[in-house]
Amino acid sequence: MSPPASGKGKESGTARILGSGTSGVAELLIFHPVDTIAKRLMSNKGKVSLSSLSTIIFREHATAPIGSKMLSLFPGLGYAAGYKISQRIYKFGGQPWFNDILNRHFKSNFTNTFGERKGKMMMQATAGSLTGIGEVALLPLDVLKIKRQVNPEAFRGRGVLRIFKDEGLALYRGWGWTMARNAPGSFALFGASAVTKEYVLGISDYSKATWTQNFIASISGAVASITVAAPLDTIKTRIQNANFESKTSGVTVIKDLLRDEGATALFKGLTPKILVVGPKLVFSYTIAQSLIPWFANYV
Repeated sequence: MSPPASGKGKESGTARILGSGTSGVAELLIFHPVDTIAKRLMSNKGKVSLSSLSTIIFREHATAPIGSKMLSLFPGLGYAAGYKISQRIYKFGGQPWFNDILNRHFKSNFTNTFGERKGKMMMQATAGSLTGIGEVALLPLDVLKIKRQVNPEAFRGRGVLRIFKDEGLALYRGWGWTMARNAPGSFALFGASAVTKEYVLGISDYSKATWTQNFIASISGAVASITVAAPLDTIKTRIQNANFESKTSGVTVIKDLLRDEGATALFKGLTPKILVVGPKLVFSYTIAQSLIPWFANYV
């Protein structure tokens, strides 16, 4: 997913895969329960209150012992592993690849339009947007992960191979909304991070940023990305968590949501996502940005 580079100290394809893959594994082990909670909150169509919160999050395990409650937050871990590790390798390892392409073929266009400094940041953001659009290829794994988290009845005892055979292209339902969410979301993630490094931290060579600098830049990128993508993320999640045979379109989801819940429902779950899911993105992005240059010294 990333091009090879000659010589140690360069961000080779292997270094990018190792660094981004490690970030995906670490994120999965720590934050999968958090992701489950966020998806269940976004999928809930009723009013959220302190009395109903436990039932929304833990469902039939709401009155179970604490151990059973915690385990109930790990549905679809296998699907999550396949999706999250692949997605992080593609996203954090692939964005530098798209940036390399833009640098080789379109650098003068960006420089002439935005200037040297802003052109570099715009290339980072545009490369992120292109990467986000390409993530649609991983959509079936994301669909299966979400359904296991919020609608396990949709599986009806079927294994993953049987589901792929039975559902086929239906697993790509919501692909347009996924691309519409990913393009601006990834643009904001990599763009805000680049702006923070360039203007706030004064870093011109992003690969030389320290762990702390990467952490600070990741916070800016994560908050911007989550906020920009929130409305489309809510729509995408509701399309994907329905039963496989459901043919509900994104337009219908929007109409129903606006009619029954109001426009603010488009941002349902935004606060917990920024406060809880945000650190997940900050964590993985920081690790990827720090480990890729580190691995590049050895591979």
